[in-house]
Amino acid sequence: MPFRKLHPHLLENLERLEIETPTSFQKSSIPVIKSGINVFAFAKQGSGKTTTLVLTTLQKLKCEAIGDAPRAVVMVENKEKVLELYQTFIEYTKYSSLRVYASYEQLHIDVQKSEIYLGIDILITTPKTLHNLFLTNGVSISELKIISVDDAEFLSNKKEATGLIAMAASIKKSQFVIYAEKAHPQLKRLENHFMEHSRTVTA
Repeated sequence: MPFRKLHPHLLENLERLEIETPTSFQKSSIPVIKSGINVFAFAKQGSGKTTTLVLTTLQKLKCEAIGDAPRAVVMVENKEKVLELYQTFIEYTKYSSLRVYASYEQLHIDVQKSEIYLGIDILITTPKTLHNLFLTNGVSISELKIISVDDAEFLSNKKEATGLIAMAASIKKSQFVIYAEKAHPQLKRLENHFMEHSRTVTA
């Protein structure tokens, strides 16, 4: 059972949230993502994709704050999804030292830069906002260990995908995990950029 091999802090949270049994998607995807390779994770809504994203991200960071630069980035489509996912992460990190930051286009870029400068571990943002932060030296990408995209169907928009591809080209070493309900030609094209040697998990 994948849950048994997670960090003790995560097991405590799962027990607190009364989540006892992994879904079939979680059984197949968590071990693969934990291995550190790039992953396309495709499953229907309600299969536990977002919980998998949170668990594997926190597992990668060993549930503790280190340094000032973000070690994990999670990208979603818009502000609403940023804030929604932020609350989910807060639920799992409230008893840890991890610092989670919500970043979106409507929040002034200078405010974001000054707050990120104080030190964060997990950055939840949109591809466009991340790209703007990167171009204005508002965020360091030197310590990134894992980059995930939740509900990645929005990357079928070529403009959104282009921003992500441009960012990925500057990231020297990081695991990428793309979550979506099903494969899309635009998503599969990412194999030509930063998802080479990736594995696909479906449920």
